[in-house]
Amino acid sequence: MKLYEIDAEIEQCILIDEETGEVIGIDTERADKLQMMRDDKIKNLALYYKNLMAEVNAYKSEKDYFAKRERVAKNKAESIKKFLNEFLAGEKFESPKVNITYRKSESVVIDDINKVDKQYLKYTEPAVDKVEAKKAIKSGVLLEGLHIEENQNIQIK
Repeated sequence: MKLYEIDAEIEQCILIDEETGEVIGIDTERADKLQMMRDDKIKNLALYYKNLMAEVNAYKSEKDYFAKRERVAKNKAESIKKFLNEFLAGEKFESPKVNITYRKSESVVIDDINKVDKQYLKYTEPAVDKVEAKKAIKSGVLLEGLHIEENQNIQIK
């Protein structure tokens, strides 16, 4: 039985007089059994959540470990590439297992950003400092376009 079905069954345990609408009794034995089922369902779902979060943390830990190893390997590779580039100084190298060649590319170098025409500049969108705005609102400052919204965040431990 699903959780919402259990709640519906608990509601049906209340006996109501159809003519007057008064509560004439409660099937307490059935309601107690359904309440125990409901509590078990909630407990099991919460435990399942905790188990999944433990898996998430384990995956994150492994991901962080492998990200660190990836960074170390990439830095070593870049260091070797830089060394080879300086050592060969544009000279090609060929062997049966590896070829080292060079290709030309172009890039723009900024000498003085103040002299650059405005049409070639990029501007970022403004962003609200939510931490400072929250402090200001809580201290009584009225900020147009902003408000604090209270949320209910479930905690399962």
